Amino acid sequence: MKYAFCNEMFGDEPFEKVWPDVRKLGYTGVEIAPFTLFAGGEPVDVREISANRRTEVKQQAADAGLEVIGLHWLLAKTSGFYLTSPEKAVQRATAEYFKALAQLCADLGGKVMVLGSPPHRNLLPGVGYDEAESYAAEVLRAAMPTCEDLGVTIALEPLGPAEGDFMLTAETAIDLAKLVDSPSCQLHLDVKAMSTEPNSPDVIIRESSDWLVHFHANDPNLLGPGMGDVEYGPIFEALRDINYAGWVSLEAFKYEPSPQEIAKQSIEYMQEITKAIEYAEDHPTN
Repeated sequence: MKYAFCNEMFGDEPFEKVWPDVRKLGYTGVEIAPFTLFAGGEPVDVREISANRRTEVKQQAADAGLEVIGLHWLLAKTSGFYLTSPEKAVQRATAEYFKALAQLCADLGGKVMVLGSPPHRNLLPGVGYDEAESYAAEVLRAAMPTCEDLGVTIALEPLGPAEGDFMLTAETAIDLAKLVDSPSCQLHLDVKAMSTEPNSPDVIIRESSDWLVHFHANDPNLLGPGMGDVEYGPIFEALRDINYAGWVSLEAFKYEPSPQEIAKQSIEYMQEITKAIEYAEDHPTN
């Protein structure tokens, strides 16, 4: 397993201060929320991030021994963008912004962009699900040539009903990816979100294996893996069974007792699960 962490969990702490300590815990990748690259204020626009700032952040990761694996929270704290809007001007603006995000991702050395951002994709008044899906596909298709040229993949993230009403299951995310019809549009899975589906996470992983390119580890209690009720043994067994070669990225939403402690407990638990699976494989019972 390759372990990464989502950087927004450390708040405003300087990257160069936090990242080396997280690397010592065993993480080798960092996943960046674009709004954390700004000093503050809203709305944010990644097109305002200078070339020097992009180089600086990439170097800060490298100095810490980390690889920037990509971006998430793509539309958080932005204005004027919406994935499922029926308005052509909004669709065009959103597609152009995804292109700019892909360029930022590539400049930082990343290869995947997790598309969650429920406040920017939920159904608008008077827009049915099928219509919204077609609008989303149109927006994403417009961004695909840029993503393909840069080697960046947009990974569609299903989210549970507490988050909204669009793309709530892995199946619906795959349906949208099929409409987009590009190798640069694939699937992201998140344990907290999968826990709201009828099937268990390990079943979802196996059923979605042809599309899965990225994975978030957490728990429905908003803490890290191993800090709640979800057992990761079947989840990691499923990832191994499908030969998943991507990252397992820690994304917590509650930071108690501290972000550092969550990062420590999470990776220790995931490493323990992985070792147990490897031991079982090397010592099969009759």
